[in-house]
Amino acid sequence: MPSRRVSYDLAESPLAPGEVAIVGAGPGDPGLLTLRALSLLEQADCLVFDRLVSREVLALASPRARRFYVGKASRCHALTQEETNALLVRLAGEGKRVVRLKGGDPYIFGRGGEEAEVLIEHGIHFRVVPGITSAQGCAAYGGFPLTHRDHAQSVTFVTGHCKGDGDLALDWSSLAVPHHTAVFYMGLANAELISRKLQDHGLPADHPVALVERGTTPEQRQVITCLGELVETIAREELKPPTLIVVGEVVRLADTLAQPAPREATFAEGETLELVRERIAL
Repeated sequence: MPSRRVSYDLAESPLAPGEVAIVGAGPGDPGLLTLRALSLLEQADCLVFDRLVSREVLALASPRARRFYVGKASRCHALTQEETNALLVRLAGEGKRVVRLKGGDPYIFGRGGEEAEVLIEHGIHFRVVPGITSAQGCAAYGGFPLTHRDHAQSVTFVTGHCKGDGDLALDWSSLAVPHHTAVFYMGLANAELISRKLQDHGLPADHPVALVERGTTPEQRQVITCLGELVETIAREELKPPTLIVVGEVVRLADTLAQPAPREATFAEGETLELVRERIAL
């Protein structure tokens, strides 16, 4: 298939000097990035990016853009959240066009709201670009929907760990109901608690669970298990973050609706969107 240019009109003003764009990079596959996110990546003077932003997405930014890694893992932060906030304020104050790039969606367990509050406090103009969440991406690529008229009439996104490693105090009774999907982000460390609490509040031990590691990337790995075997499965399979825990009857559809594994992306470091358009067919 011959390559071709793709034109688009986003009907929005360019990123201004001293402005910050808080942008969702999606769950990993660069093909899931929005056109608005791509446009802002090309305009950025500075990228401030998280651990889960894929190399292929970063490669779409201008090679002239300065890159600042502020990734966070459990008990291992490149910068604290306060230091990240200060960095955004400083770069904007220097008149830089800043893209704050976050894995998934910035307003779903992405601390985007906290950073937006800081920008408002300092009188810094900003815009927010939503991204495909990990839950959406992992479910679609894992072969099961999050809702289904026969299996799940509601879905809840749940944080699997709390600020400052506090207690995971959730409304377990509202999560442990039939015909419902519960998606736990960052839940591996609390898998035993999640399994026990959901069973204590009424879900059976054989209730299906999907574990999706590095969803939507070429390294995606999915394991289907059940609540009663959740902890054992994680240990046996040696699953590591980022792994999403999806609890619900919809998981049973994974065998019939599974998609082919994502292909290795072909973006090269430093390529802009225009170069990519010339080289591949979109």
